[in-house]
This record gives sequence, C-alpha cells and structure tokens, in this order.
Amino acid sequence: MAFFCLFAKADICKYHICNFEFVWDMKLKHFNLQLGTQFLKAFSDESRIRIVHLLFKNKEMCISDIEMVLDFTQTKTSRHLIYLKNAGLVDAKKVDQWTYYSIKEEVSEFVEMIYKYLGKDPNLLTDLKNYNTLYNNRELAICKLHSRKWMHQN
Repeated sequence: MAFFCLFAKADICKYHICNFEFVWDMKLKHFNLQLGTQFLKAFSDESRIRIVHLLFKNKEMCISDIEMVLDFTQTKTSRHLIYLKNAGLVDAKKVDQWTYYSIKEEVSEFVEMIYKYLGKDPNLLTDLKNYNTLYNNRELAICKLHSRKWMHQN
C-alpha cells in the first residue's frame, strides 16, 4: 500500500510516493492538486496508458509508429497525444514531416514509478513485442530518423 505526501519549499515541491521498500522524489515546479489531478486523469484511460508506456520504453515515437504498433486510427492516436500533451506528460518536436513525442523529463520519474507496477501487464508486453518486430523489420518512421543520424555521424 502506497501513501502520498507533498512537501513545499520555495517554488519547488517534492512529491513523495512512499512504499514499504522505497521513497521516490519527483521534482516539479509548482506541483499542486490541479497538476496531480491532470496526471492521474491522463492515466485513467487504457489507450493513454499504452501510449505512454511505448513512449517511456522507446524514448520517442511519431504518431504513425504509435498507430501501427497499437493498431489505432490516426484520429484516436492524435486525440490521446493531445490529451497527454495538455496534461503535461509529453513533449513534441518536429523533424521534417514527422512530429515525435516523448515523455517530459520532469515527469519521467513519475511515469517510471507507475510502470514499476504496470510493466508486467500482458497487453503492455505485447505492445513492446509488436514495436520490436516492426522496428527490426524497419517498418517504422523512427528507423528513418535513426539511419539518418547514423549517416550524419559517419
């Protein structure tokens, strides 16, 4: 059983999630009830949990790759990514015609803690297996980005 406590000092808040075996600190500026509610609401949908898990495990992904791995429509994927971005969990960066999404650095510990509990879920493991298969077959847009980075390094 975990319990939550909030400590404020100046404009930095430390959000502790205490379990019997560990204490975890998340350092966010201006952490408050509204932000906590946004984070938890973002994790109240299975599709968003699956998207965030893929982003967490793979560092960054574009919409088309997420669609392909999860077998979602473009509309569904975009809607959930917008929700996650508005909740403050993900960042977006534009590279050529693709927009790549990643977990915001300041919330990565929060996300990591959640997936310590959910990481063994069969659906999430299947998503990772699908990602690895598509990546190894070079069917994902991220493969083009990685090959381009490799070409620029040589």
